[in-house]
This record gives sequence, structure tokens and C-alpha cells, in this order.
Amino acid sequence: MANLENALRELRTERKQAQLQVERLDQAISVIESLDGSGTSRHPNQPKRIISAASRRKMALAQKARWVKARKESQAATAGSVHKKGHTMSASSRRKIAAAQRARWAKIRAGNKKAA
Repeated sequence: MANLENALRELRTERKQAQLQVERLDQAISVIESLDGSGTSRHPNQPKRIISAASRRKMALAQKARWVKARKESQAATAGSVHKKGHTMSASSRRKIAAAQRARWAKIRAGNKKAA
């Protein structure tokens, strides 16, 4: 039992020393990164720059103007491509198409009667 307690005590002291070593290494890395200027911030959730309310309002108005312009351009593009009414079919052509379709259906029905 005493051997297990001694081993456990030794492991805990080694763990504390390792944690201290890791903290020292982290501090050294952060110092070197701050000298270079490429270091990461310790507060990643903090915004990189603060924009005033007036600037945000200007940006929002500019974006809205871009949306309006884009909508106008897309409406102009779709207005030109709309199919215009005009190509009406004559009554005789309509009757010919209807007669041909009736003949197709009659042929299908006749084939179904033979199969049944």
C-alpha cells in the first residue's frame, strides 16, 4: 500500500512540473509571436476592429442601395425575356391536332383491349 501511495505522489509531482513547463513554453511562444507581430490574440471572440454606429449606418444604406440596383437590373433582364402573346393557332390546325390525338388514344385503347 505504501508503495502505491508513493508512486501516486511521485506521479502527481511530475504532473505539476509538466504543467508548469507547458505554461512556461506557452509564455515564451506568446512573447516571440508578439515580437513578430504575427501572434494570435488571447481574446478570439473580441472583434478586431470597432466600427462606429454612424459608419455601420452608412454601410447598411450602401448595401441597401446595391440591393435596389441589383433588383432593378434583374427585373429589366426578366422583362425582356418574357414570352409575348401572339402565336395563336388557327382553328383548323387545332382540329387537326385534336383529331390526331384522338386517333392515338384510340390506338392505345385498342391495344389494351387485345391484351385483356
